[in-house]
Order: sequence, then C-alpha cells, then structure tokens
Amino acid sequence: MTAVAIDAGTMTAALPTRPSTRRLLGLYLLLGFAAGLPFYMFNAVLTLRLSRHGVDIVIIGFFAWIALLPTFKFAWAPLIERYDIPGFARFWGRRRGWIMLSQLGIFTSMVAMAFTSSDESLPLTALFAILLAFWTTTLEVAADGWRIELAPTQAEQAPIVAANLWGYRSAMVAAGSGAVLVAAWADWTWAYLTIAVAAFAPFPILAAMRAEQDGANGRTPALVAGIAASLLILLAVALATAMIGWALLSAVQGAGFSAKTNVTPIVLAIALLPFVALAIALPRIRHLPADALANISTFAAPYVELFWRYGTAVLVVLAFVSLYRMGDVLTLTLSHPLWNDAGYSLEQIGVADGVVALSASMAGVALGGWLTTRLPLVWPLAIGAVTAAAGNWIYVWLWHSEPSAFVLYTSVAVDQFGNGFAGAVFVVYLSMLVSPKYPGAQYALLSGFAFLLPRLLAGASGTMQTQIGYDGFFLLSGALSFVAILLLPMIARVKGRAAP
Repeated sequence: MTAVAIDAGTMTAALPTRPSTRRLLGLYLLLGFAAGLPFYMFNAVLTLRLSRHGVDIVIIGFFAWIALLPTFKFAWAPLIERYDIPGFARFWGRRRGWIMLSQLGIFTSMVAMAFTSSDESLPLTALFAILLAFWTTTLEVAADGWRIELAPTQAEQAPIVAANLWGYRSAMVAAGSGAVLVAAWADWTWAYLTIAVAAFAPFPILAAMRAEQDGANGRTPALVAGIAASLLILLAVALATAMIGWALLSAVQGAGFSAKTNVTPIVLAIALLPFVALAIALPRIRHLPADALANISTFAAPYVELFWRYGTAVLVVLAFVSLYRMGDVLTLTLSHPLWNDAGYSLEQIGVADGVVALSASMAGVALGGWLTTRLPLVWPLAIGAVTAAAGNWIYVWLWHSEPSAFVLYTSVAVDQFGNGFAGAVFVVYLSMLVSPKYPGAQYALLSGFAFLLPRLLAGASGTMQTQIGYDGFFLLSGALSFVAILLLPMIARVKGRAAP
C-alpha cells in the first residue's frame, strides 16, 4: 500500500460535514474559474504583451520569475488557516472570507495593470503583476485547504479536482484568448479591464451564498465591514510590496547586476534556502516523539509534521514533484513568444488559446480524473509524464513547419491535452499526501515546491532560447518532464507514519 492510500484513510476520521456532491462540484467549478482568470494575465498574456512592445527576450524571461511567488505560498499559508478577515468571516467563515478578500485584490491589481499597459515603466508593471500573483495564490491556498477538508479520499478528490480544473482551465483559456482578441481589436488596457470585470464576477455569487453557520444573520453589515477591512489590507500589502521591491531593485543595481548578468544561480540558492533548512533538520525531525509536535510553533508545525511523517522518503517525494510539471511550466513561458516569432497573428493565437486549448485541456482533465478513480495513482502519474513530454516536443514540429492553422491548432491541442491530464492526476496525488490537521499549509508547501525549479528555469528561459533555439528548448523541457518516470518505482513504495 502506498503513502497515498495510507493518508487517505487517516484523513477520513477528520472529515467535517460537507455539502452535497452536486453543490460541491459547482462550488469548485466556480472557485477554479475565479483562480484561473488572473493566472494568464501575469504570465503568458503578460509575456506576449511585453513581446509586442519590443521588450528584450531576456527581460521577458525575468518576468517569468513572478510566477515564483506561488512557490513561497507556504510562508503565509498558516496565516490563512489561523486568522479571519474582519467582517467577511463573521458571516461567511474563514476560508470564504480569504477568498473574497483575494478576489478584491485580483480585481484592483488587474485594473492597475490595465492603466499601465504601455509598459513604459517596467518596475511598475512588475509591481502590479506581483500583486496580482500574490492575491491569486492566496485565493488558491484558501480554496485548496477547504477542498481537502471536504473530500479527503482519492475517489472523492478526483471529481472535485476535475471540476476545479475545468473551471480553472476554462478561465485561463477565456483570459488568454479573450485578452488577446480584445487587444487585437482595441488595446491592452481594454483587454485587462475586460478580464478584471470577469474575474470579479464570482464575488457577488459568494456574497449571496448562505452563512457559514445556519441561522447566522447580518449579511449586509458583514459585507460592508469586510470590504472596508479588505481595502485597508490591500493598501498595506501594496505599499509593503512596493517598498520591498524598491529595496531589492536598489540592492541589485548597486551590486552591478544587469540584464546580461546570469542571476539564475543566485535566485536558485535563495529560493531553495527554506527547503534546504528542512532537509538539514530532517534527522532531528525524524526522531521527534509524536507528542512533541504539539509544542512546535504554529508556523512551523505543518511542515515539521510532514517531514516527521515521511522521514527520508520525503526527499524522494520532493524530487519527484519538482520534475513532474517541469515541461508544462517551461512551455507556458515561451509558447506565446514562439507563436509570435513563428509568424502567427494575434487572431490565430487567440483562437488557439480559446476553443482549441479549452476542449483539449478539458478532455485531458476528464480522462486523468477518471483514471485516478480506477487505477492506483502510480499508473496515471506515468501516463501523465508521457503526455506532458509529448506536449513539449510537439512545438519542435511547429517551429520547423510553415505557419498554418492546422499546425498551430494541432500543436496546442496535444500540449493542452497532456497538460490537463498530468495536472489532474498531480493535484490528486498531492492532496493525498497531506495531513487532515494542516491541509492548506502542507498542500501549499508541496505544490509550491513542485513549481520552484520549473519556474526558476522559466526565468532563464529567454537566455536558454538564445543559446539553443526554440527547438532545443522544447526538446529539453519535454525530456525533463519525462525523467519523472524514473522515480515512480520509488514513489510507489513510499509509506508514511500515521499522523499524530
């Protein structure tokens, strides 16, 4: 029996009363949509926008490091599980309160990006993109913790994950395709404003939902108080981010760094520090008695418990998760610049990112979710690694082919099917690794680490492309995804101690 099966059984005892299956699926379709809309706007769409404005490919690669922010969501995930948002939590509960705050943050950040869409000040563009990434990630942390609490077993997770990813990917496609088409017809300001309004649409739906506890009243006062508190929080976070960014930029410039400096090793070293610290402490953590975990600080407890439960096997798990989505992240970073450099128009890119990407990705999610309910997870994980690799390698064919709708749409379909399949299986796998005591924080750590190395490499993707070309880049990214298969025999044998 694998660790996944063991943890699923352990989690069942802590399962709270949950909504009906139909309501739960609808809820996570909505939450997936709310999180997916902004993702492309600080990632793929932003890289395309910068490319169209003539920003150097190396600088565009640096902007991909904004996607590193979700890697460190474990730093504030314990706060989301412990503290309430004033006003909102009184009526809608802690997790929905954080989700509503996050949606306000997403809306205001995207509006700010809309009114700075000329990209004349790249530091300002970066500031608002970072804020958008922060609030999008915060929404995901709150929603992920709630999902794992409501559906703790592999069989229960699969359909909810599929619904969540359908919403997420539908929104990503709507944002990517819709923003590009609006930009083609009008400009980037209208593109970002349009997606900002669409991203805010779930907020009134959440506000209209029933209270966390039956019989609670005071919806309007809670809404007013929550919005007022949220605006103060948004302002404080924006000012803190601007000050930290200014200090870092000044330090970098003072140290003599420029666009030509290879800062990837430095960024890698800094990003790995928290995980290296946990690995160094692993021998001591392994020998802790179970009752000692209760005396650890609120912030550290979720992560110490995870390392205590799996021991040295956690290193194998971390190695596996860091490789599994490598190709998808790297492809997302340079696929849009590739299409642009290959001669495809904004209209063609919009269609590719629209109906083609959506239908292929939803088919992949559906098949991946269905197989996780029928097979031990190791088999869907293996299939996902193969399909993800194929989704990278198909772009080598695109680059060497004459531009045509058939080539573009076929490539995107293969890429998005593999991405959707691997994504669905991977989310279920990570969800089964966590403890019922710390679902949000531990999922944040695992999913964050899963994208650490891929997003670090994504930041250097522009430099890599200039050295090995688009074909070499996509051959390499596909190979990195495929390598994860080599660790599957060890992953299948991983077992964890019962959670204390």
